[in-house]
Amino acid sequence: MERNKKQMDSAGRSLEASWTLQTFEGIHSLELNRNVHVDVFLPPGYAQGHDLLPVLMLNDGQDSDNMGLLEILNVLSDEQSVVPFIVIGIFCGERIQEYGVASRADYKKRGSRAKAYSSFITDHLFPFLESQFRVKSTTGKNAIAGYSLGGLSAMDIAWNHPEVFSFAGAFSGAFWWRKRDLDKGYTEADRIMHAEIHHGTFKPGMKFWFQAGTQDEAADRNNNGIIDAIDDTLDLISALITKGYKPYYDVVYHEVKNGRHDVPTWGKAMPYFLRWAFGKK
Repeated sequence: MERNKKQMDSAGRSLEASWTLQTFEGIHSLELNRNVHVDVFLPPGYAQGHDLLPVLMLNDGQDSDNMGLLEILNVLSDEQSVVPFIVIGIFCGERIQEYGVASRADYKKRGSRAKAYSSFITDHLFPFLESQFRVKSTTGKNAIAGYSLGGLSAMDIAWNHPEVFSFAGAFSGAFWWRKRDLDKGYTEADRIMHAEIHHGTFKPGMKFWFQAGTQDEAADRNNNGIIDAIDDTLDLISALITKGYKPYYDVVYHEVKNGRHDVPTWGKAMPYFLRWAFGKK
């Protein structure tokens, strides 16, 4: 079932100047064997336009309301700082299994359905969206992003599908995801996403955006005075730079002082990401 909603704007914007929301409550996924709830955020003036628009696929779409995503989008449009684009908020299912790295599960067999989730995005959801909206998987301007495990998932999907996604964003990405537990002979080489980058090839045109908060966690497994969330993110950035991506141009790091592993912190970082991915050049 689909329903259309138009947000009443507390800032007094006209409906024509506001983002609108369409909700698809039951897109059935054969890959995941469940119905997937998807929110589609459309930019102002979409109905009057004709051009193809870039897409942001957003994992953990169920967090959009708490983040105030609609208001963030409206503010960016008021600023005229971004080009028109469409946001696809995908509600998670069994996120500990559906999010992860498609090539393998972690040491606890978590992420066992990450490959199926990736297939749903590229082989099912995008074709459905192409039938409903002015979008195309091959524009070279599409992005995917997510929070925590959703950020790990977004990075993995983009890395393995550069023909669909040119931009990847990870908010507090769970890049600790590993194939061996800490007390079972773990080394830094056991981090699964890092290994994907290390063993992969340079993919021209891809760009990456990472956020971490200084209070994302307290763990510091190598006792170097830097929390693991930041260490793992910076190490992943180093792997991308070694692969050939240019710092500050292809790879951006946004650190939030006193930022926590939570929706309010990611909401504060979201405008920076959106201006980076869809800003007017």
